[in-house]
Amino acid sequence: MNRMKDLPPMHLLRSEQMILVQLIIPVESAHDTVTYLAHLGLLQFKDLNSGKSAFQRTYANQVKRCGEMARKLRYFKDQTTKAGIQLAARPTTDKDFDLEELEVKFSEFEAELREIEVNSEKLNRRYNELTEFQTVLHKAGRFFNSHQSEANGRSRFVEDSDGEGAVLLEQEMQTDPAKQGRLGYITGLVAKSKSAAFERILFRATRGNLLFKQDVISGHVTDSTTGEKVEKAVFVIFFSGDRAQSKISKICEAFGASRYPFPEDVSMQRQMLGEVAERLTELRTTLDAGNLHRDAVLKTIAYQLEFWISLVQREKAVYHTLNMLSIDITRKCLVAEAWCPLSASNQIQEALQRAAFDSNSQVGAVFHELQSKDLPPTYFKTNKFSGAFQDIVDAYGVGRYQEANPAVFTIITFPFLFAVMFGDWAHGIALLMASLYLILREKRLGSKKLGDIMEMAFGGRYIILLMSIFSIYTGFVYNEFFSVPFSLFGSSAYKCRELSCSDATTTGLLKSPSYTYPFGVDPVWHGSRSELPFLNSLKMKMSIVLGVIHMMLGIGLSYFNAKFFNNPLDIWYQFVPQVLFLGAMFGYLSLLIIIKWCSGSQADLYHVMIYMFLSPTADLGENSLFWGQRGIQVMLVLIAVVSVPWMLFPKPFILRKRHLEKLQGRAYGILGGTDLDSIDLDQEHEHDEEQLEEFEFGEIFVHQMIHTIEFVLGAVSNTASYLRLWALSLAHAQLSSVFYERVLLLAWSYQSIIIRLIGCLVFASATIGVLLVMETLSAFLHALRLHWVEFQNKFYQGDGYKFSPFSFSALNSDDDL
Repeated sequence: MNRMKDLPPMHLLRSEQMILVQLIIPVESAHDTVTYLAHLGLLQFKDLNSGKSAFQRTYANQVKRCGEMARKLRYFKDQTTKAGIQLAARPTTDKDFDLEELEVKFSEFEAELREIEVNSEKLNRRYNELTEFQTVLHKAGRFFNSHQSEANGRSRFVEDSDGEGAVLLEQEMQTDPAKQGRLGYITGLVAKSKSAAFERILFRATRGNLLFKQDVISGHVTDSTTGEKVEKAVFVIFFSGDRAQSKISKICEAFGASRYPFPEDVSMQRQMLGEVAERLTELRTTLDAGNLHRDAVLKTIAYQLEFWISLVQREKAVYHTLNMLSIDITRKCLVAEAWCPLSASNQIQEALQRAAFDSNSQVGAVFHELQSKDLPPTYFKTNKFSGAFQDIVDAYGVGRYQEANPAVFTIITFPFLFAVMFGDWAHGIALLMASLYLILREKRLGSKKLGDIMEMAFGGRYIILLMSIFSIYTGFVYNEFFSVPFSLFGSSAYKCRELSCSDATTTGLLKSPSYTYPFGVDPVWHGSRSELPFLNSLKMKMSIVLGVIHMMLGIGLSYFNAKFFNNPLDIWYQFVPQVLFLGAMFGYLSLLIIIKWCSGSQADLYHVMIYMFLSPTADLGENSLFWGQRGIQVMLVLIAVVSVPWMLFPKPFILRKRHLEKLQGRAYGILGGTDLDSIDLDQEHEHDEEQLEEFEFGEIFVHQMIHTIEFVLGAVSNTASYLRLWALSLAHAQLSSVFYERVLLLAWSYQSIIIRLIGCLVFASATIGVLLVMETLSAFLHALRLHWVEFQNKFYQGDGYKFSPFSFSALNSDDDL
């Protein structure tokens, strides 16, 4: 253990060493101190006022004031956006500011803008009304005189005629003699979408005793009430009687129709048109002047708006953090507790000294370390390259404090396992070009708002880079370029007995005894009838070997975790039996695969592994790969059988024995000491007493039994899970072969340029859509599952919590204030 402590720190293998510190800050320098610490961004404050509500905290009024200022800034931003005014690219960064002065300035700006907005709304409403009135005067004047005489004639005809309508009209007029009057009319505008229903309701309400005329206005009209652009129609209604006028007025109100007066005299009409036009000109001038004044105010605001938003965000965050500190009224100071990296203690103390000096405080802040039994947060120093791989691990669960970090190995194993399933160096080059585009333009793309999918791809650009590089490598191993083989590393090691090798089998080929294809799969296998059985056997066995190595790596990391945390029980009763069990079964299978590859034996490994457990002492016959294999298999079976109770029984009973010894030793200590010694012993072992009371042998035994069963069954299921490497690699190769042979070659067999062009387009679309998008996502998810389930569950707890320091850099101006 001491040797491990003397090794240089590995910041990505183990999380940063954290300490709990206490800060005693004078009240007069509290604001500046927290601000300087936020600039540093290395302290995660604990809430020491968790029992108080937000309104009971010390700086609740300041937080409320910042919230009100944020509301005004949101209003300013909305107004500048509506006016189409761009915010300043380089906002002012002056540090000398007064929050109260800014609050007064914001109030003045808001009051001025509100007043301008109210006045502008009134003027716009009046302008729209006059515009509608002008339209009514133009439209109604064209047919008013001609239709007025027609309406009078129709009114007399109705009065003199016999029939149900005339009788009803006569009865209606007799009930109220005051209704008997001359012909009346109403003019106005109604929405075009409501005009048909409007006319129908009017007809029914007056029993047809009216004349309704309308003319649709070309183009849209700004509604005087809502301010929206709508299609409207000018209407003129001729009627007779006060009751009809009352009904028509109510219907107009119900349909939102605007009514305007219209003089009968032509000279009055001309005079009114002139007055309306003059009034519209005056209003237009007034509105333009108001808009210029509003734009001038908004430009003044926009020059510093980004700075103000950032400033208010920071002030609100500072006061929110100050509310997490407990106040000591007698000492006139604030007490804070926070987690920080041990390596950052000097930087924090320097920031405290600068804050005390700049705030002219007579007393500096006190910084000292606290001893705590609480689990510290997990903090890794990452960069834009390693951060993406760390996010993959954290998506499963944040690691426990200082346990082995899988991200160190995920940087290599994740893209490699992906490439095993995606092996084609043509597709790898396509992914490489895409990743290089994202990397070379990362500054420009990082400052833009991208879509969800593009944002995900941009965040994992370095993962895609490594995946593409490994895919090119495995593509060379599989010798596949869009499923087409190439003799890149020399000529084939096989020669044909016949003139053509297209239908030849492996028995029809002669292998050169002194020559082997230098790298990867020999190109002669592609296109032969033995291609699929050969590649199936190769990739399936390779998947098992890679899976066992990957799982052994996970079990090996559990040893380093147990060694680091000084837990010998996990070494002897978890790591050792797990290595023996997995090695005795699937480690041995991997060894047989390698021996078979090297020796060229025809042994049936399925038969060997099955009868290794069903009949360990049976003769292997032609399936024997080396001398003494039967005896070794008997020994491996015994080791596998012994490993199961080795994992299950010793650890719970040893923990129970230790627990009883602690209880017995504590009882003897209390009996053998004085009362004062007993009190000191109680205080000294208070935390141990809680642990002793929480010890339950039954729960520990059941937990160990579940863990043992999970590992034994998982050893089989996890190994089988790695066969997905074989399945997806085969599927990818077959899809690529289908697209190449059934699309591209088929189209190229025609002499037509159009057919060839269509074939190329279909091939490119299928390759990009299926192989480079869907297959990439599929292989990515399967590689993710292999790391989360098969690899990380061997050693990774993932029950920690992330280090979230208070930092101004974490604030986003696009977030809500």
